Parts: sequence; C-alpha cells; structure tokens
Amino acid sequence: MTDTLLDHRAEGPASAPPLLLGPSLGTSTRLWDKVAPELSITHRVIRWDLPGHGGSPADLIAAGATVGDLAALVLSLADSLGVERFAYAGVSLGGAVGLQLAAHHPERVSSLAVICSSSHFNGEKPWRERADLVRREGLAGLAETADSRWFTPGFTVPELVDDHRKADPEAYAACCDALASFDIRGALPGITAPTLLIAGREDPATPPAHLREIADAVPGSSLTELSGASHLAPAERPEAVLAALRTHFDGYPGRGMEVRRQVLGDPHVDRAQSRQSPFTARFQDFISRYAWGEIWTDPTLSRRERSMITLTALVAHGHYDELAMHIRAARRNGLTPDDIAAVLLQTAVYCGVPAANSAFATAQRVLAEEVGEEEA
Repeated sequence: MTDTLLDHRAEGPASAPPLLLGPSLGTSTRLWDKVAPELSITHRVIRWDLPGHGGSPADLIAAGATVGDLAALVLSLADSLGVERFAYAGVSLGGAVGLQLAAHHPERVSSLAVICSSSHFNGEKPWRERADLVRREGLAGLAETADSRWFTPGFTVPELVDDHRKADPEAYAACCDALASFDIRGALPGITAPTLLIAGREDPATPPAHLREIADAVPGSSLTELSGASHLAPAERPEAVLAALRTHFDGYPGRGMEVRRQVLGDPHVDRAQSRQSPFTARFQDFISRYAWGEIWTDPTLSRRERSMITLTALVAHGHYDELAMHIRAARRNGLTPDDIAAVLLQTAVYCGVPAANSAFATAQRVLAEEVGEEEA
C-alpha cells in the first residue's frame, strides 16, 4: 500500500513542545541540518519533506495542487504523531504552508516563523512556465542554476543541489502549481499566532519587500533582515536564523536579558554588551539563554536563594571577580550585609578558611563602595 504520509525526521525529547520545520521547493529536511539539532534541545523538532522530495512519496500531490493541499498533508502528519498544537517555521514554499496553517487552522499553530517566503510569489505566470518546463525537460537544467537562485555568490551546499536534481519532476511541477495559485494577502490580518518574518537581504526570489508586506499585514508581527543571506537562509546563515528562532519561540535571549539586567544591573550588562565581538557573541548568547533565560527564571527557587547558592559556588572555585559582581546582585535580590556575612561564614566550614578570608575581603570592599555611593 502506498504511504499516505509525508516523510519526516523527529528530534528532541518527546515531551518537549513540538516545532514543525518546512522546506523550500527543491530541497529536503537537510535544509535544516545546521539549525534543527540546536532547536531540538528545547523542542520536539519535526522536519518534513515535500511530496517527491527527500523521502516523501511523489503521489501525495498531483497537477493543480494548492498550498492548502500541502497544509492538509502537514496536518495529517501532525495527527499521526499525536501533535495537536505546534510551533511552525518554514522556508519559501514551506513558509507559505505556515501562513496557510496559521490563517485557516489557527487552533493548531501556537507560533509562526516565515523565512524567505511570500504571501503571493509574484503571481501565476512564472510558476506555470516553470511547471511546464519541468514536465517537458525534467530538473537537470534547473538544478544547474540552483546556486544562483538560492545562495550568495561563491556559496553552495552540494547536498541541497543534489536534492534538487533528484526530486520527482511531476511532484516538483505540482508544487509549482501550488505556488502559482497562492495568494493569501487577504487573510493575513486574521492571523493571530505570534509571527516572525526573516528575510535574506540578498534574496532574489523573495526579496525583503515580500516579508515586509507580510509583517505590515499580520498584527503584532516582527521582521528580521539578515545580511549576507540569500534564499536559503537556514543553510547560509544558520547561526543568525537559529538566534532569531530561539528568541521568537523560546523568549531567549529577550527574557534572559531582562532578568540579567534586573539581577546584575544595567551598567554591568551595558559594559558586557559593549565589549561583545564576533568572537564572544555566541558565548554572550549562551549566557543569556541558559544562565539567565532558563536557570534564573525557574520559579522553584527565589532569586534571594539563588544569590546565596551562587555566592557559595563562586567562593568554592575562587572566582572573586565574579563574586564581587554577585555580591552587588545579592543586594539587589534582597540580601542584607548580615545575610551575606552568614553565607560567607558558612563557606569557611565547607570551602575552607583561606577561601572565606578572600571572600570576606572582596565583600567588605564591595559593601564599602555601596556605602560610599549612598553617601555621595
């Protein structure tokens, strides 16, 4: 019996919030190879292939297909996996499927990211012509020009070009039919899912203006433009796409940055941010997401309790510069000088007297500075 489901790949904990990732025309799940593993840390990531692409059966789609037909296949896949409500991100045709789902099945989409896509793809004619060409001549010719349509000059991902070459021509042409008839502009104002638009500034297929048009129509949406990115941004600028998707789907580093400022104070965070360089950018993102966006936001312990634990850990490892910073943070979190002294006295027993001696000296200096600032 012919398989009636889209081929897919699932990653991440089964209990994590589901996130579906949709591909661009001519590609496969490999489009997400540099992004999906990181997203799967916090989500159950489900990548899917278009009909006739990757491992999906070609006969799931036929001539005259619509984006609505593709959206129905995605919902069937989600149903088969027991996924009722999900976050969704898609590139180009995969992004159009996301818009279709968010507009016509709002109860299923919790959050949406549309990458290098459009609400209308420049009308019917170019896609009807491409469909006719592929039905006559196959995909070899189009695959030869894939790099110029997908990437900035000099960049390529051979595996994706190979996916293009190996796609089923009739299924590819049917996907072109779907793009030809797609125009969802009238439904955009009704989309209620939190929506992020990501545009590649050097994308010739769906230029930033197409994403701005969606952003202007979808209430509360936001737009990010990526320099040095063409049409397949997740393959060409994976770190930038990953950072944008994490912020959108997880609230990081936005939520983490807010907590970081509350605990450490604006002057400290501003200094750290001003010193950030391309070399340290990923580390700063790591801090905001994990230390401040996950650990410090966990309601199991109060911030006061977390400060006490942090002071003890820093004394134990001799990190006295960090200790000074966190003594200031402890004061913001409600610890009095007597509370801090009691914590440091506890460390004398379990971390050693010399460590506690250095910690008391650091604390005395910081607290004296605080008094001086108050008197000034």
